[in-house]
Amino acid sequence: MTIVPRGVGPERPGSALEVLLIFLRLGVTCFGGPIAHIGYFRDEFVVRRRWLNERAYADLVGLCQFLPGPASSQVGFSIGLMRAGYAGGFAAWAGFTLPSALILVLFAYGANALAGPTGAGLLHGLKLVAVAIVAQAVWGMARTLCPDRTRASIAVTAALIVLFAISPLAQIAAIVLGGLAGLWLCRSVQTSDGEHITVPVSHRAGIVALALFLALLFGLPVLARHGAPEGVSLFDAFYRSGALVFGGGHVVLPLLHEAFVTSGWVSDDTFLAGYGAAQAVPGPLFTFAAYLGAVVGQSPHGVAGAAFGLFGIFLPGILVLIGALPFWDTFRSQRAVQATMRGVNAAVVGLLGAALYTPVWTSAVRSAADFGIVLVGFVLLTVWRAPPLVVVGISALGGVVIGQAA
Repeated sequence: MTIVPRGVGPERPGSALEVLLIFLRLGVTCFGGPIAHIGYFRDEFVVRRRWLNERAYADLVGLCQFLPGPASSQVGFSIGLMRAGYAGGFAAWAGFTLPSALILVLFAYGANALAGPTGAGLLHGLKLVAVAIVAQAVWGMARTLCPDRTRASIAVTAALIVLFAISPLAQIAAIVLGGLAGLWLCRSVQTSDGEHITVPVSHRAGIVALALFLALLFGLPVLARHGAPEGVSLFDAFYRSGALVFGGGHVVLPLLHEAFVTSGWVSDDTFLAGYGAAQAVPGPLFTFAAYLGAVVGQSPHGVAGAAFGLFGIFLPGILVLIGALPFWDTFRSQRAVQATMRGVNAAVVGLLGAALYTPVWTSAVRSAADFGIVLVGFVLLTVWRAPPLVVVGISALGGVVIGQAA
C-alpha cells in the first residue's frame, strides 16, 4: 500500500518490523489514557514522520470514535495497516499492547515494584506528561481543524456537551451533532482534497469481518448457555465487553465488573486492585483484560488466561474496524461527507479539549509545581520539538522530586 500525500512524492511502503519497533517504543511511553495516546500518535505519525496529514488523521480518529472498541488501539492498528499491510496492523497492535499487558500480568502475580513515595512520585510525573501531550494535541489540531468561527464554535459546543453530560454516550452524541452541524454550516468551506488513503483490505474482506463480528457477538452467548466448555463463557465475557463499549477505555470497566465480579469469577477487591494498576501503566486500558484473565477463577487462567482475555477483548474492535476501512476512503470523498467530516473533526478537537480538563488535568495537576512541570513539557514539545520520550523522562523525574519533597 502506498500513501501519497498531495504535493509530495510517493512514500515507500514500510515493514512490519519498522512498525513494531515504533509502536513498541510508544507502548512503553504512552501514559495518560486514550486521549493522550491520540496526542502521542499525532506527534509521531503526523508531525514527525508525516505518514499521513492532519485532516486524514483527524478523519481516522473520528471514524474510530464512532466504532465500538478501544479508539486509540484502533487508530494505531489502522496506521500500521496502511503502512505495512495486515502484518503491520498486528505489529502495531502487539507493540502498543504487550508492554502494559505484561506489566499487569506481573502485577497479578504480586510483582508490585512501584510502592512507596518514589513510586508514587514517578506515577504522578507520568500523569503530568499526559497533560502536556494532550495540550499539544489540542493546540495543534485546533489551529488546523478549527480555523474559522463556525468550526471553533462546533468544537466549543462539543466540549460543553461532554463536560456537562453524565451519559457515557455523550462523546458519540457530540460527534454526531458535530457532523450534522458541519453538513449544514460547512458546505461552503474551500479545502483541498487532502490525502488519499488506500488500505490493503478488500471490500469482500471487510464484509467477511463484519459478518464474523456479528456472528461472534450473537453466537457466543448461545453456545455458552447450551453446554459449551467454560472457556467459551469466559471468551464471551471478554468479547461482549469489547464489542459493546463506546466512548473510551474507561467505559469498559462497568461491563467487565458486571461480567466478572457480579458473576463471582473475581472478587471486588481483586478487581479494584487491578484497575488501580491499569491506571499506572502505559498503553491501552483494555489490557486490564490481561490481569483479569490471569486472576479469574474460571479456566483458562494464569498466562493462558491473560492471552485469552487480550484476544477476546480486542478482537471485536479489530473486526469492526477492518469491516469499515475499505469503504471509508470512498465515503469520505463525497462533498456532503466532506462537509460532515469538517464538523466531526471540529467536534473531535472539542472532545480533546474537554478531556484535557477532565480527567487529564483534574486527575494530575494538584499544585503550582505540577503546573510548572506541565508547562515545561508543553514548551519542550511545541517550541523545542523535543521527542516525547525526553519529555516523559523529565516529567517522571520532576514527579519523583515533588514526591520526595512532599
